[in-house]
Amino acid sequence: MELFWKNKDLDKRRFWAVPYIEVLVFLVVLPMIMIAFYAFTNGAGHFTFYNFVQFFTQSDAINTLIYSFGIALITTIVCLVVGYPAAYFMATRSFRIPAVMIILFILPMWVNFLLRTIATAELFGLVGLPLDENALIFGMCYDFLPFMIYPILTSLSKIDTALLEASQDLGATRLQTFFKVILPLSKPGIQSGVIMVFMPTVSTFAISELLTHNKIKLFGSIIQESINSGVMLNYGAALSLILLVFINLTMLLGKNADKESSLH
Repeated sequence: MELFWKNKDLDKRRFWAVPYIEVLVFLVVLPMIMIAFYAFTNGAGHFTFYNFVQFFTQSDAINTLIYSFGIALITTIVCLVVGYPAAYFMATRSFRIPAVMIILFILPMWVNFLLRTIATAELFGLVGLPLDENALIFGMCYDFLPFMIYPILTSLSKIDTALLEASQDLGATRLQTFFKVILPLSKPGIQSGVIMVFMPTVSTFAISELLTHNKIKLFGSIIQESINSGVMLNYGAALSLILLVFINLTMLLGKNADKESSLH
């Protein structure tokens, strides 16, 4: 009888996993298969490497990819430098109203992404600031800063206060406690925040179009224009696949570097 109930519970768990599997298949697996199909075919549906050759023989596309990674890196660093102290401040026990600060960070996310970007552009125009690279980075940081704060805040909130008390009892100063206890324990949140900011930043196109009047093109802009034109659909799919590979390689190298630093 006990074995029967165990098998029954197992079946229930598998049943509840079905919707997630369906979403994963239809929204992740199938789109990836379609992107790969179009990337390795031409307009007639014939297999070809021409789309990739076209990218690697065009210096403008390669330079745009490098520039996009640079903008994404700057945005991620700025969000980390600003977001970590904010998350640390909200996670501090002496701070009595962390819920209020969290709501203040959540409120802008209730507004449509494009509306926030348009409002940022209008704000720059109101104060007479030019819509250039600085406006682009500011808009990126404004839109993606909450995605850096929340994972770090979650990691900091889960730290056992007994570890902090033990560190102080052993004679560590507050600065030593932070670098030896708090910072290492918050690394999972930092890694999640970096991924959640870096990945969408390197592939976005709407922010650059709205905050620079399309004067600055990111790699996502080239992909969007290629796919929307219809004529260069296969080339746009190839660019999407190339960007995905570069992003995964970047994340993989980051994880390997973190593992090596932890071993040392």
